[in-house]
Amino acid sequence: MKKFGRRADEMPVRMPGAVLVAPPPAASVQPAPPALPPVEPGAAPSPPSLFASAPKREEPSHHPVMPASLRERVIEQIEPAVATTVSRDVLRRQIEEIIHGIANQERLELSGREQLFLAEEIADDMTGYGPLRPLLLDETINDIMINGPSNVYVERAGKLERVAVRFRDNDHIASVAQKIASQVGRRVDESSPMVDCRLPDGSRVNIILPPLAIHSPCISIRKFPSRRYNITAMIENGTMNAALGQLLEIASRCRLNVLVSGGTGSGKTTLLNALSQFIDHSERIVTIEDAAELQLQQPHVISLETRPPSLEGTGQVNQRDLLWNALRMRPDRIVVGEVRGAEAFDMLQAMNTGHDGSISTVHANSTRDALTRVENMVQMGQVNLPSRAIRSQIVAALDLIVQVERMRDGQRRIVQVSEVIGLEGEVITTNDIALFEYKDEDIHGRISGTYRSTNAVPKFKSRLVYYGLDRAWADAMRQI
Repeated sequence: MKKFGRRADEMPVRMPGAVLVAPPPAASVQPAPPALPPVEPGAAPSPPSLFASAPKREEPSHHPVMPASLRERVIEQIEPAVATTVSRDVLRRQIEEIIHGIANQERLELSGREQLFLAEEIADDMTGYGPLRPLLLDETINDIMINGPSNVYVERAGKLERVAVRFRDNDHIASVAQKIASQVGRRVDESSPMVDCRLPDGSRVNIILPPLAIHSPCISIRKFPSRRYNITAMIENGTMNAALGQLLEIASRCRLNVLVSGGTGSGKTTLLNALSQFIDHSERIVTIEDAAELQLQQPHVISLETRPPSLEGTGQVNQRDLLWNALRMRPDRIVVGEVRGAEAFDMLQAMNTGHDGSISTVHANSTRDALTRVENMVQMGQVNLPSRAIRSQIVAALDLIVQVERMRDGQRRIVQVSEVIGLEGEVITTNDIALFEYKDEDIHGRISGTYRSTNAVPKFKSRLVYYGLDRAWADAMRQI
């Protein structure tokens, strides 16, 4: 909006405890406000005004101003450069005053609650993520899924529910998406309509725009939990029992290579974070992720994150590149947030080159499927490598596979822990250290069950003996 010099009667007045605010517009039937005293030559200039210019005088309308029109009139009076320098509360209060002034001038029937709602909405758009703000602040929400302007779902306690959150239109969703991506140096537009990124608090975000998303831009947010879950907390909430928790603690302390497997939203990353709590604080850890979200608690952690290609298609850095670089950084352990492609081969190589105790995650339906998935991903980058050679690498690298699942009652549980034993012919052999068996469900639909174990001597018994934890492992196995 073009800015013109102000007359004396258009100069802003100072509101108590806030930045400068322009007076509310006056209807043509009302007397003009008295002029302020002229500014004396040499006087100190006024602080920057939040508002771009004083409101224009207009003839009274015969019809109420529509909310969209009211929003536009309010935004026209806001100086963006100054709005970014004030707190959200100050901005919201002053926007509310302007709305009140316009409503009085136009004789609009807007309640105080409606005026406050509109002021909150505009302030959120200018300082945050618009309608997403209350959802991001709600600690009971784990996931946010925006499918359209009036089609928003959240996940609470493992169950999806639709919420009464509304965006104005598809452009409003796209604007919020671009703001999220730009904060971490990513871009999302028609030429690059898909992106994985994160919010400043670490929450994971996926964005996909038209024409790939046919009806509307879609945003999926996996929220960053304010509470760090450890093994004890996961035992308390029913993810595992105490004996299984003890086995996983021993596995981490003995530097076993662990692959966490499960479906989307099953709790793989949460479990990986919990397992990391037993890593000794003297170790150097390098984490590799597409979008950084791990919450390792050790002091010596190097976090690496992939980079998408530039507008010219250059400068891309993928997980495989980061793995190659991590091997030159003298890591004690390498933690790969999620293996999705050809970098699976490099992950196995890292586990086989002295970096014991590495942890990673993969999408799969069972521990057996996880092995097949890893093999297929290795073949993406090593086409000419024989299947037996790949399976030999897998057997040498992996010690345990932990399967997590979000069950139909919404509870996330460890349903299977398998040990990778070896090769028999062309087949990788495994042994179930613990397998969840369904028992029944209560009147609230909550599932209960028990773990079954074969109590076989593990392949890595020598490692347990080396760390002096063989008796503790045997005791925990008896309690499964």
